Amino acid sequence: MEKWIEELFTEELFAEAASRYGCNTAQAKKLGDFENYVYEVHKGDSPYILRLTHSSHRSEREVEAELKWINYLHKHGVNVSLVKHSDKGKLVEIIKAGDTYFYVCLFDKAPGSPVKINDPLFDEELFYKWGKITGHMHRVTKGYVQGINRRDRWDEDDVLKYGKYLSSVKDEYIIEKGEINKKTIKSYEETKDTFGLIHSDIHPGNFFYHKGDIHVFDFDDSTQFFFISDVAIPLYYSVWWKLRNENLDTRSQFGRRFLISFLKGYLTECDLEKEWVDRIPHFLLLRDLTLYSVFHKKWDLENLSEVEESLLSEIRDRLLHDEPIVDLHYSEILEKAREK
Repeated sequence: MEKWIEELFTEELFAEAASRYGCNTAQAKKLGDFENYVYEVHKGDSPYILRLTHSSHRSEREVEAELKWINYLHKHGVNVSLVKHSDKGKLVEIIKAGDTYFYVCLFDKAPGSPVKINDPLFDEELFYKWGKITGHMHRVTKGYVQGINRRDRWDEDDVLKYGKYLSSVKDEYIIEKGEINKKTIKSYEETKDTFGLIHSDIHPGNFFYHKGDIHVFDFDDSTQFFFISDVAIPLYYSVWWKLRNENLDTRSQFGRRFLISFLKGYLTECDLEKEWVDRIPHFLLLRDLTLYSVFHKKWDLENLSEVEESLLSEIRDRLLHDEPIVDLHYSEILEKAREK
């Protein structure tokens, strides 16, 4: 979290936020503070997830649109964490902090636990179920109508203004590469079957595994975008987290195995045309560019940790050398996934 926001986030503000949902902070556990403050809190003996979003990150309109969609997915049988109402019956509570605001919401805590990349469970069966819940989400969303409050489109994201956060001298090639990729993706036709609300960040850090089922949470990055991005991002993160320091061939071998199983699950819920699978490389590149930009926005570049410096340089090297996270024969993978 940016330092100036940290200075606004006080213990008193946190306690007030929890109290609006009848929760206490006595045993509160911080779960994250990268783009939102996320805590486990309790109401009686029951755990819940309290999230505080600063107004510099999202508007009240965006937060409310996200929460309404989550509850729609829950209503239609998707394993997502139900959003709770405050004691005053609101999905979003607003707390003033200086001249700014925090938007507060409360979620059921997802059952189960995370699956680590070196866990035996991180295999084809999980990839299949990962694809299946993603397809389920897309299928029911195609019937969803947003109200007045809408999530922003993907191309309105601040971090895609590459020149704002990257050096026009050091990263001139990357900025140019990013603008060309955005133009390519913008040229694709938007229809109700290809474009809509997506989670945009379904990686192993954003779901739990419980009794054979995946439960997805953290919809903060949800946006209006092409559905295929929700296929590309799991592929990207499964490879990046597990094998980012390996060579392209090793990464691609695993990526092929992952994507076949993921698509087998996805296709049980939602169809996917060959032309969209062939476009996955552009969405993988977009994720590289997005991460590179957001790291520049969020991190103190003069005082990077060893891990931060390694992550940043690894992405930069691949972007400069036009090396994708994986190099796959996508049409062949789709044919394989469609085999009975």
